[in-house]
Amino acid sequence: MPATYEPIATTTLSSAAASVTFSSISGSYTDLVLICSPAQTTQGQGDLHFRFNSDTGSNYSFTRLTGTGSSALSSRGTNTSFINFENYGYPSDILGNSNQIVQIMNYSNTTTYKTALGRANSPETGLEASVGMWRNTAAITSITCFMNVGTLKSGSTFTLYGIKAA
Repeated sequence: MPATYEPIATTTLSSAAASVTFSSISGSYTDLVLICSPAQTTQGQGDLHFRFNSDTGSNYSFTRLTGTGSSALSSRGTNTSFINFENYGYPSDILGNSNQIVQIMNYSNTTTYKTALGRANSPETGLEASVGMWRNTAAITSITCFMNVGTLKSGSTFTLYGIKAA
C-alpha cells in the first residue's frame, strides 16, 4: 500500500501576520509536507524563512538554485538562525499566486539532523529548488514560517500534511 498524505492543519490568514506557526505536531508520521500558497509579503518580493521548535540558534544551513528562464544562480547560507526558502516564488500582485512545497524528512527521528527540500514557483518571477538542514536531533514538534521583509499578506494559506507509511 502506498504512503498517504493526511491533512494535519490549515491556516488561511484573514489579515496580515508576522508569522504562521504549526505546533504540537504529532510524531506519528514518517515525513511532513507543507504547502504555502500564496505566501506573499506586504512589502514586495521577499524570502520565506522557517524555524523548527522555536530554535533561533545558528544551526541551520541552506542551498538554493533559482532560475528565471533567462538566468540562473545559486546561493548558500551556513550557520544561520533559519532555513531560507523561496526568493523567486514571490510575485507582486501583477500575475497572481505563488506556490511552495516543503518536504521535511524523518522529522520525528531523534538520532539524525533534519533535512527539508523546497520547491517554489511564480509565473512572474521564476522558480527555485532548495535544500535546508537543521543541525539538531530533536523531533520537530513545531514549524514557524515568516518573511524576511514585511508581513505575510491576508489570504496566504499554509497547509501541513503528515505522510503515513504503508
